[in-house]
Amino acid sequence: MKHISKYFTGVKANDDINIELRQGEVLALLGENGAGKTTLMNILFGIYKADSGEILINGEKAHISSPHDALKYGVGMVQQHFTLVPSFTTAENIVLGLKELGFIPKTKNVESRIEELGKRYGLPVNPRAKVWTLSVGEKQRIEILKLLYTGAKILILDEPTAVLTPQEAEALFEAVRKMVADGASVIFISHKLDEVMEVSDRVTVLRSGKVVGTANTAEITKNDLARMMVGREVILDIEKPEVEIGKKVLEINNLKVKNDKGLIAVNGISLEIRAGEVLGIAGVAGNGQRELAEAVYGLRRAESGKVLLNGKDITNLSVSRRIREGIAYIPEDRKETATCPDLSVANNLFLKNTITRLVNSTHYFVDRKKIMEKASELIESYSIMTPSPKMPVKLLSGGNIQKVVLARELSTSPSLIIASHPTRGLDIGAMEFVYRTLLEQKKRGAAILLLAGELYEIFRLSDRVAVIYEGEIAGYAPPDPAYIEEIGLMMGGSKKAGEAR
Repeated sequence: MKHISKYFTGVKANDDINIELRQGEVLALLGENGAGKTTLMNILFGIYKADSGEILINGEKAHISSPHDALKYGVGMVQQHFTLVPSFTTAENIVLGLKELGFIPKTKNVESRIEELGKRYGLPVNPRAKVWTLSVGEKQRIEILKLLYTGAKILILDEPTAVLTPQEAEALFEAVRKMVADGASVIFISHKLDEVMEVSDRVTVLRSGKVVGTANTAEITKNDLARMMVGREVILDIEKPEVEIGKKVLEINNLKVKNDKGLIAVNGISLEIRAGEVLGIAGVAGNGQRELAEAVYGLRRAESGKVLLNGKDITNLSVSRRIREGIAYIPEDRKETATCPDLSVANNLFLKNTITRLVNSTHYFVDRKKIMEKASELIESYSIMTPSPKMPVKLLSGGNIQKVVLARELSTSPSLIIASHPTRGLDIGAMEFVYRTLLEQKKRGAAILLLAGELYEIFRLSDRVAVIYEGEIAGYAPPDPAYIEEIGLMMGGSKKAGEAR
């Protein structure tokens, strides 16, 4: 890709970018959120059209104006959000849109080819299974097999391990190695530096829409990559403070909660968290984590069981009552659940109980001047990058929106913090800030319920790890990489609580 530039309204997403991909290699593409990685790959896959520059494939200029064009050149992309039809079978999804197979493809031939590819690359799937019945890991295998079925030789994998267990991630890496051994070339986008170091041959780093540099993976360190991404020194291994674990803050007894479909998603969970302790809940997405968090906060009704906060039964209390009792909630969806996108930064900072302290009790009017003063203080304390407290929060970057949420939730010194995927989609600099902020709350004596799909995040922050599988606690383990295989087995349902050390 030579001299690629792409403009959006007021934003230069790609600024004269040059990258090259060699046959039979894995090129990792790194960069903070907004660095231009996805835009660049969407140009290569034909979703966007570059404003300037050109793409050369095997030395010849490629004219790519749609994903269909890209596939003709052997370019395929597995995006973060799967593009499968749930009611179709694996085979039907894989051949969907392939005109070369005719109006009615020969089912046996298709299924046989899928099984052959699955066996060759260690990506086994049932070609006759309906997609809605499959696990997240199996769905991702289908997305990759779709590309291999078309004969794609340039594969773009965008955050491919975000929803996988450690064992599934390792199986994916092995499949990638087999692909490149067969002559394919892979562009691997990831926020996880450990993965980049393990699977890639070279790394290209983007920052602010430009290429900062390219290096051979064997000749660079994780700290070097982090510095290139952020433009400053980043401390990757943040030490957990020594904190004396105190009284029991949260106690959950035999809690059962239904999901949006009316099915039991939390099935008799019991656990406790003490002051100054971080309990990490590890599990593949969709195993009851969201329902558990919402039930503790009061957004979702408990079918049975009890939730106690500092010894007080709060099972049937409203959200506002729970806030006053000292619960803070950092939801996984910062744009739709945690904030009101069209409201200003200042208004988002004072949406909850803190605003009651700024109301004139005589006239029942909000003291706008005082809100702006307090908002400015929080903006400075939490290093929120915004030109004004009046700026609509939707115009901020993901990392700065998360800082707004943290400032609002933590400025009240809560006794319990529910943190659900607090760094999802954030770049490494913003992740470092979130880690430090949560550990400061731990040091202060808050109890923290941490729900995250990334084990490295759970290991960095947690004092204990509980693994959730199909709405139940499958077992506990120390936050130690030595237990990663054991935790991964529990996450996949292959190990029961009684077998956990």
